[in-house]
Amino acid sequence: MLTLERAKELNSEMVTTEALIHHSLSVSTAMGAMAEHFGEDKEHWQAVGYLHDYDYEKYPEEHLQHTAEPLLAAGVSEEEVRAILSHGWGICTDVEPITNMEKSLYTVDELTGIIGACARMRPNGLTDLKVSSFMKKFKDKRFAAKCNRELIKGGCALLGMEVRDVAEICIEGMKPYAEELGLLGTGGE
Repeated sequence: MLTLERAKELNSEMVTTEALIHHSLSVSTAMGAMAEHFGEDKEHWQAVGYLHDYDYEKYPEEHLQHTAEPLLAAGVSEEEVRAILSHGWGICTDVEPITNMEKSLYTVDELTGIIGACARMRPNGLTDLKVSSFMKKFKDKRFAAKCNRELIKGGCALLGMEVRDVAEICIEGMKPYAEELGLLGTGGE
């Protein structure tokens, strides 16, 4: 089973930009929270989340086309690789998210972008972000406009959950990592 340490090791071979490293960590922490919600192995889900954009920096136009072969060769399981590939469903892969892990990764990838954008605008960043504040920003399509809200809504529907509930789980799961994520806010820098 993929560990978080091994995921970070593999990711470091391909991902070097600070923004993408922060994104990997954001998705990882959100995935850990989703794992706890579903009663699954937190570190395992975090590891899969951390590794989800393995080939993006080097192959942004061919995202996920350079992921399966090297990760399988590195000992990442077929189940884990499938979960990673499923987060590109309908965008750059035809791997439909079926398991709770896959559905969660598909959803939180974009969701954490809006959470991070909300946190960066607040004096205390992520530390006191409430889901009600997030939802106001989520409804404003101009805010963090590159984050695909329809994909997030679709992912939440796959999970059988409301956006508000998934967002709250992810926000709370990300809070302990606010400093590491660079999300202490405008007053905490």
